[in-house]
Amino acid sequence: MSEQLPNLNALNMAAFVLDLDGVVTDTAGVHADSWKVLFDDYLREVSAKRGEPFVPFSLEGDYITYVDGRPRYEGVKAFLESRGIELPYGTPEDPVDMETICGLGNRKNEHFNTIIHRDGPTVFDTSADLIRHLKSKGVRTAIVSSSKNCQPVLEAAGLLDLFEVMVDGNYAATEGLPGKPAPDTFVRACDLLGVKPEDSVAVEDAVSGVQACRAGGFKLTIGIDRGAGREALLEAGADVVVNDLGEFDID
Repeated sequence: MSEQLPNLNALNMAAFVLDLDGVVTDTAGVHADSWKVLFDDYLREVSAKRGEPFVPFSLEGDYITYVDGRPRYEGVKAFLESRGIELPYGTPEDPVDMETICGLGNRKNEHFNTIIHRDGPTVFDTSADLIRHLKSKGVRTAIVSSSKNCQPVLEAAGLLDLFEVMVDGNYAATEGLPGKPAPDTFVRACDLLGVKPEDSVAVEDAVSGVQACRAGGFKLTIGIDRGAGREALLEAGADVVVNDLGEFDID
């Protein structure tokens, strides 16, 4: 498969723009587990109140379809709507025990931070090596993430200095940028670097993220299959799909 991949050195890319979770760090699994704990606990409460059977949150279906790659509160809203559950939106300051979209989202974030502080993030070394290689060739770098935990995760992993620009969930909320599958966060990262998307390469592992990169008009969109599925990523607009960035020859 490697011999069919484009030569990244020959692309003359202006910038390399990457998602965080599932691309640079292996926190996607921590996010998924945190979502399952949140929703299974809440769905049990709802089932008991309604006198209905408990149907657990599915990582294979629900997580990929409604949550993966989306901003936190949008993911809560999308999944609950799929189960016919309506809640007031609330505000980002809602406490974790408040039954609102934001309250549940904050509860999920509490689960996530507990795991990260306890175990620390796992780094995809092949991704970090490729980023360092491209930086040594003069390629600009940016990280784009729906997560509001992007900076602390990168700091804990010792990777913050790999990126010149960070457009995360906090930045998007402050600037009023829509999340994936809208391309705005990826395009803004290029703007901040002073480059054009059509001269840059983007990397994503979520279907919604690939859709965002495709809509942003990037020179090349690389999909990493960490569970979304090769065909799903190609259908979403990935130009090429790999299982790991280590498949690219950087010599």
